[in-house]
Amino acid sequence: MKLTVIGGTGRIGSQVVQKLTAAGHSAVPAAPSTGVDLITGTGLDHALEGADVVIDLANSPTFDEASLEFFRTSMRNLLAAGEAAGVRHQVVLSIVGVDQVPQLDYYRAKTLQEDLLRQGPTPYSIVRATQFFEFMDAVLSWTADGDTVRLPATRLQPMAAADVVDAVVEVSTGTPLGGIRNVAGPDVFALDELGRITLAARQDSRTVVTDDTAGMFAAVTGDVLIAGPDAHLASTHYRDWLRKAR
Repeated sequence: MKLTVIGGTGRIGSQVVQKLTAAGHSAVPAAPSTGVDLITGTGLDHALEGADVVIDLANSPTFDEASLEFFRTSMRNLLAAGEAAGVRHQVVLSIVGVDQVPQLDYYRAKTLQEDLLRQGPTPYSIVRATQFFEFMDAVLSWTADGDTVRLPATRLQPMAAADVVDAVVEVSTGTPLGGIRNVAGPDVFALDELGRITLAARQDSRTVVTDDTAGMFAAVTGDVLIAGPDAHLASTHYRDWLRKAR
């Protein structure tokens, strides 16, 4: 099977390409570095030539309102190029609860991407994942100030990037879902608690202060980022991942 991986040189994409190749598939990474521009469409026809499946792992360069136009244009270009190339399955990686947080520009943009995929001409699958363990460093940096990190008590169910890769590969090599598969980590944390666990594991002496107005996730209320009962739960626990990462 030939699969074109859009964003195939990134954190998730490069691992998806490796895993597909190891399983005997023909996995083609497509990214600006390989001559593919999602916004102008340059290089798309060549990258999708002969592809059975397109896996869209590309990300917007910003998380603000401009992300809406990025996903609108890139999704339309991918769907048109995929139809012309005879692609039989379009797969997109999205976020658990993405349509429940309209106050965040980036989440609205990803919801738009999902909607365009559903309305498109090709059988599709949406893999919605929870937040990655690997993003905790960025989350901590957003509201760090000297010896203090301010974090809200937003509830998350994070997962390892490697487990996201497994989910994307499984869905992409199967029959199109025509819907959504939710995937998540095995444990639920409040974000401020997750920050304390992370700093303690790294012997970082900074103090986490609970502040429900701090950072991007302050805009999230309730349990909308927690996977529901139908979710596929990964096996990697955050504390175990932290120990191995050290």
